[in-house]
Amino acid sequence: MSYRRAESVLVLIYTVKGEVLLLKRTPEPSFWQSVTGTLDEQELPAAAALRELAEETGITGVDLVDCDYKCDFEILPKWRNRYAPGVTTNTEHVFLCPLDRPRQVTLSPEEHSEYQWLPVEQAIETAWSVTNRAALQLFVLKN
Repeated sequence: MSYRRAESVLVLIYTVKGEVLLLKRTPEPSFWQSVTGTLDEQELPAAAALRELAEETGITGVDLVDCDYKCDFEILPKWRNRYAPGVTTNTEHVFLCPLDRPRQVTLSPEEHSEYQWLPVEQAIETAWSVTNRAALQLFVLKN
C-alpha cells in the first residue's frame, strides 16, 4: 500500500475587495474549505499549490504568494489509515492567490460540489478547518 505524504498546501483565493473563494467538499455537506491538497512524493510546496489550484478550480496562469508559513495539525482518526502507521500530524504550507475580481470556477466533482465567494469575515466563520480559518485571519483579513 502506498501512503499519503503528511504534508499539504492551503491556497487562499481572494479578491482585492476581500471576497474569498470557498469550496464545498464532497460528500461532507458542511465541509467548506479553501483549496487544499497533499504534496505528491518529491513535490515542492509551490508546485503542489499551483497543481491543486488548477485541479480544484480550473484557475491557471496566476502568480501565487508563498506566505512562508506552515503549521501542523492533527490528522483526524477517520483519515489516519491513509498515512503510514504512527503518523498523526500533517504539515500545511500556506499560499495566497490574490485576484482582481471573482472568477468562474470549474470544480472537480469527485472533490467538490459547490463554490461560493464570501466576504472574508463570513469565509472565516464558514471554513470548516481551524487552520483554514486562522490563515484567513492572518493573511486575508489584515489586507
